Amino acid sequence: MAKKIRVMVVDDSAVVRKVMSSILDGDPDIEVIGTAPDPIFAIEKMRKNWPDVVTLDVEMPRMDGITFLALLMKERPTPVVICSSLTTAGAETTLQALAAGAVSIITKPGLGVGDFLEDSSDDLVAAVKAAARANMGAVQRSAQAREQARAQAPDPAAPRMAMAQTTERIVAIGTSTGGTMALEVLLSELPRVSPGIVIVQHMPEMFTAAFAARLDGLCAITVQEAKDGQRVLPGLALIAPGGKHMQLARSGAQYIVEVRDGPPVNRHRPSVDVLFRSVAKFAGKNAMGVIMTGMGDDGARGLKEMHDVGSFTLAQDEASCIVYGMPKEAVKHGAVDRIVPLSAIAGAIMRGPVAA
Repeated sequence: MAKKIRVMVVDDSAVVRKVMSSILDGDPDIEVIGTAPDPIFAIEKMRKNWPDVVTLDVEMPRMDGITFLALLMKERPTPVVICSSLTTAGAETTLQALAAGAVSIITKPGLGVGDFLEDSSDDLVAAVKAAARANMGAVQRSAQAREQARAQAPDPAAPRMAMAQTTERIVAIGTSTGGTMALEVLLSELPRVSPGIVIVQHMPEMFTAAFAARLDGLCAITVQEAKDGQRVLPGLALIAPGGKHMQLARSGAQYIVEVRDGPPVNRHRPSVDVLFRSVAKFAGKNAMGVIMTGMGDDGARGLKEMHDVGSFTLAQDEASCIVYGMPKEAVKHGAVDRIVPLSAIAGAIMRGPVAA
């Protein structure tokens, strides 16, 4: 019999602790070994019976989630799933938690926790299972790489604008669990003259705008949450809004993005497959596809379509992935021209397909 994933639920709401425990205990592969109303109680319990995964609210009494995360990563690096309210105000705090080492986000309602059972139970279980497989060594290495990139980052106050002319080179990136940290490392290493970039990061709505703004302050390139009809330009990275699909299209000689509603694809909206298939259709050989850390197989088929029409395709290697799911599936589909570590992706993007 396979060992169950042992989970500690940390949330100051007794109702949320009860509901989340019920959801997780209802899965045959998961066991909730304890709950705590704040990090102080949590760490006392954890030192007696350490969990495989922690679910964590970031706004709690006595010790905030960011401080607790830093303590965990120093004492005993452990996969953490952030459980955040779906608010703009909480988005920056949640992103700080991801930067501190949390592996993923799931959202909880501010009101009507009963709806959480119906709407988010599958997401919670999937997030915990993905976290249990997280490569914490890669988390620590990504954090070190991020700090090195920050040391070389441009002054955020320096004027930065996307270049005014378009280019035929397009880079499409897809990522999920662990991708927030990986994207920060990658995009921080790109010079302002990089090709136009379109990105799907699996992330709930309300968080992608704050995530783009955070990256924009750290990178030489401009990073924005994509808007429908926006041009793709050199030196500009567009991140698909949470809760919407993003596709590449052409308007005359220019590339633009279309941001649309639609049903989830591979359980995701935005979906990497949706983006990659549109890039295959409209950019073909002029595009590069990059699939990075994440759970599941979203993007594998779309990257294969890009590969088959002549796009150059990269996959992040297992050692540098926090979760080696999406790149592994892309490799299995025969969609990948080259497997590279996270540290080599920026260079490969700038060299292009011939020299990569």
